[in-house]
Amino acid sequence: MKYIYLMLIVYFGFFSWSIINPNEGFTCFLEIIPAVIGLLVLVFTFDKFRFTNFTYSLILIHCIILFIGGHYTYAEVPFFDFIKETFHQTRNNYDKLGHFAQGLVPAMITRELFIRKNVVSNKNFFNFIIVSICLAISAAYEWIEWFVSLATGDGGDAFLGTQGDVWDTQSDMLFATIGAIIGLVLFSKTQDKQLLKN
Repeated sequence: MKYIYLMLIVYFGFFSWSIINPNEGFTCFLEIIPAVIGLLVLVFTFDKFRFTNFTYSLILIHCIILFIGGHYTYAEVPFFDFIKETFHQTRNNYDKLGHFAQGLVPAMITRELFIRKNVVSNKNFFNFIIVSICLAISAAYEWIEWFVSLATGDGGDAFLGTQGDVWDTQSDMLFATIGAIIGLVLFSKTQDKQLLKN
């Protein structure tokens, strides 16, 4: 439990920082709301289903990415402006990190749920189904970004964050898919070890 409390301290530290003088208040709200909803879900289900500390750590990292993006807006994260200038990129690519995490973290959450609840009996389709779910989540998020931008006009443009890239939506989904695959390849054994301890 000490580790959980430590993670909550880190969470609320970044949350508090993100909402103090953000670049754009409305965009900040839109970017961090998934992290807030995620925390509420985890708190209300904690007594019935506790993830491994490894999975909670990945969730925390994803939340931090959201908080940073919310504070600056994804198109204006300073370190990624530095990367843009150093490597002569045409845009700030912090949102690609966010979408990579949007694939990787849900993949590990889904994997743990599937294993512990024995959701998929045929293991031959196990990873395919997980990656497909992550791609579906990514596509649904792109729909939300599109809808918010249409509904709010200029207020939602920073949330949409295309930065003039006509292929932004497709590349976002690609990065989420890559994140899901890399998560499964790199972290499945680590997660399995933690699952054996529970």
